Amino acid sequence: MMKAQYEKRMIREFLDLVENEKYDLRKYSRPVLVYTVDENKIVKYSIWEEDLLRRFGLENVDGWDHEEDVLFCPDWVQDEDEFDDDDDDDDDDF
Repeated sequence: MMKAQYEKRMIREFLDLVENEKYDLRKYSRPVLVYTVDENKIVKYSIWEEDLLRRFGLENVDGWDHEEDVLFCPDWVQDEDEFDDDDDDDDDDF
C-alpha cells in the first residue's frame, strides 16, 4: 500500500538522503512524496502534485518512478512497527 508525505521539509530530507537530483521541487506547487516499502526493503517512490493525487486518490497509485534501498532513506519511511527508535536500552547494562 502506498503512503504519502505532504510536508515539503520531509520530502526535501528524503531526496537529499537518497541523492536523487532528478526532482526539482521548485517545479511543483504542492509536491507529495508517494512511496511504499516492499518485502525486500526497497523503497519505491514518485513525486506527485497534491491536486492530482487528491483527484485520483492514493489508493489508485500503482506505479513509481524510482527505487532506493531503505538504508539510504530517512527513518520515518520505515513502518512504525519495524522502526525502533529506542536506542537507550542498549546502555542499561553498563
